[in-house]
Amino acid sequence: MLLAALFLVSCHQNQSGNVADATMEEETMLVERRSYDESTPPIDAIAKQEVIKKKIIKDGRLSLRVSDLENTKVRVDTIVQHHGGYYASERLINSDWETSYHLNIRIPSENFTRFISDIETGDGEILIKEINARDVTDQFIDLETRLENKRNYLKRYNDLLLKANSIKEILEIEEKIRALEEEIESATGQLKYLSDQVDYSTLDLTISTQKNFKYSPENRDKFTERLKQSLSKGWFGLVDFFLFLIHIWPIWIIGVLIFYAWRKYKRRNRRK
Repeated sequence: MLLAALFLVSCHQNQSGNVADATMEEETMLVERRSYDESTPPIDAIAKQEVIKKKIIKDGRLSLRVSDLENTKVRVDTIVQHHGGYYASERLINSDWETSYHLNIRIPSENFTRFISDIETGDGEILIKEINARDVTDQFIDLETRLENKRNYLKRYNDLLLKANSIKEILEIEEKIRALEEEIESATGQLKYLSDQVDYSTLDLTISTQKNFKYSPENRDKFTERLKQSLSKGWFGLVDFFLFLIHIWPIWIIGVLIFYAWRKYKRRNRRK
């Protein structure tokens, strides 16, 4: 009897231990699940937290005065090539007091800041520096949304065109399709232009060097040559004048007839 009682007590203690262990495991799982739920936001929250990539158009104007213009131009060429840019336009102006290069440079936007820094680290005095940044994200999203809507409408009209039953319906739907295609083409062009402005920044760079002013008298012809030219122009002017008088001979005839008629009229009045 005593052995049976001890056996029953030990079994009860083992069952109580198993139940306690199970309860602890369940509590641990609930805590871990609760911590996971609290630390992990729902899918909708993740979607709302997605950051829209900004669409920034960067451009600027930079003017440098240097001592060695040609070497500076070669250095700028190297920097432009290094940063993957290109010249949209290049102009050289050589005056009596200054020689300057006017360069319109397109640079990938991610390299724009480093490009300007490399230009500024060279020899030269900064005369003008102007950097602008425009956020066109809203405009970009608006164009993309409108373009997507127009494409959806175009697809619907194409589906309706297949189901049209009369010539009138076909013509009306085709007119809608034509208008939508023109709007899609226009919006696509605007989007491409905007993307190009975002992807490539523009810098108007002027590098110039001052020169010592030198008087350069105007080259003129010799006196004898100019005299010959004046006499020739005078003679041709006189010939042109006489040819003009001959050219209007009908007016001379009418003038003579009017003159004689007027004299005849005056004589009659005197006789009276």
